[in-house]
Amino acid sequence: MTQQQTGRPIRSIAVIGGGSAGWMAAAAISKFFGRTIEVVLVESEEIGIIGVGEATVPHLSAFNRLLEIDEAEFVRQTQGSFKLGIQFNDWGQIGDSYIHGFGTIGRDIGLLPFHQYWLKARAQGRGRDIGHYSLNTVAAPLGKFTAAPSDAPPNSPLADIAYAYHFDATLYARFLRGRAEAQGARRVEGKVVAVHREAERGFVESVQLESGEQIRADLFLDCTGFRALLIGQSLEVEFDDWTHWLPCDRALAVPCEKVGPPTPYTRSTAREAGWQWRIPLQHRTGNGHVYSSQFTTDERAADILLSNLDGKALADPKPLRFTSGKRRKLWDRNVIALGLAGGFLEPLESTAIYLVQAGINRLMSLFPNADCDVALQDVYNQQTDFEYERIRDFLILHYHVTQRTDSAFWNHVRTMRVPDSLQEYIDLFVANGQFFRNGTEMFGLTSWVQVMLGQGLYPRTYHPAVDWISDSDLHALVDHVEKVVASNLSLMPAHDQFIAHCCAAPAG
Repeated sequence: MTQQQTGRPIRSIAVIGGGSAGWMAAAAISKFFGRTIEVVLVESEEIGIIGVGEATVPHLSAFNRLLEIDEAEFVRQTQGSFKLGIQFNDWGQIGDSYIHGFGTIGRDIGLLPFHQYWLKARAQGRGRDIGHYSLNTVAAPLGKFTAAPSDAPPNSPLADIAYAYHFDATLYARFLRGRAEAQGARRVEGKVVAVHREAERGFVESVQLESGEQIRADLFLDCTGFRALLIGQSLEVEFDDWTHWLPCDRALAVPCEKVGPPTPYTRSTAREAGWQWRIPLQHRTGNGHVYSSQFTTDERAADILLSNLDGKALADPKPLRFTSGKRRKLWDRNVIALGLAGGFLEPLESTAIYLVQAGINRLMSLFPNADCDVALQDVYNQQTDFEYERIRDFLILHYHVTQRTDSAFWNHVRTMRVPDSLQEYIDLFVANGQFFRNGTEMFGLTSWVQVMLGQGLYPRTYHPAVDWISDSDLHALVDHVEKVVASNLSLMPAHDQFIAHCCAAPAG
């Protein structure tokens, strides 16, 4: 290879597969690079996409800002609603309920987070449930929501309220397609029937469509879902199976009629061999049952799902089969896998869209020349491994830290050996309530603390520095935080009223 070839810039990118992953990539790249890079997206109407109600984490707002997307238009066009967190029912024990809320808990003092002071207050019989000290977790079950109002006091929780979205994934892909095409991206209809590779380096040269058309590019993004057409079938990158830690391997998804206003939170209810999701949109409610085929049957899973819907089912349940895990490399040669082609982590904490977004951001930061330097690939893959593994551990936490003994499934996940990296986090928290975020992992202290406490995992004691303040000051702090949350709650409108005023979708 000559020096001239090595330094040749990328002039064309082929996105193979549509859906959320494909159109997020096409929209972001065409926006970021303008028309200096040709972006072609290949998809087939016959194959279709896994289009269900989608829930997200707050990071998506940054992606929307990159694309200069108006939030109200985005919510309207996707029949969306807002999300303050996730309500978990029956996870620690049957009858338990807690909310993993976005944003902060209480007010940190000095170097210690609020929950350390709360632990001592609770030990003295003064603290209420940890959820009472977060605006998100109090507002969500009461059906209240507002985006940060311009007139909110600077130190008010309302001034920087954290939230995410629920939306229709099919409508989201359609919305992004319009943005991408307006920015110069080109869509090609067709099925890929062959992948052609260079003999010397093994790079993908082109994909051949059923029509005979050849799509050539310098860089290929594999967004073909579980088929992993390029990264798996062609390049044969191996897949690391995490089923021994995350045994759920099937899901059924079904929309139902909406009953009442959409709630500003996702609901996750533990079932005998998995869990059920509920994602409220403006026009309907998305539902699904994630379960382990090792511990239940498809028929039983369908019965549980259909008997626990808010309203009338609008379709037959759509079956999905999957394996939790990831490719050993998500970037190999000149192919980068995004979305399900690269790995799958069940939607327990709504991380699917985030992982696509993170992959796109990482590509932008490490954008290569046409030779796709191995050093860039190595950093991309190392960062991706770390990200997937830390999210994996957070998901395992939900299953493993439980007191449920009512089924073989829960006895299995409660007693299984977990990754050492997760066990270290659990041991540290049990010692005296500490958590240290490892670098840039997605979920931080607020998330881990809420889930560990919500699942019934409590520290033996609190950080010794808490004793440096008097009991009267400690009680005043806890009481003050609760009052601030209550006062801000009174300023928030109902979630459906906010939507109606700001971003109601067209009727019909």
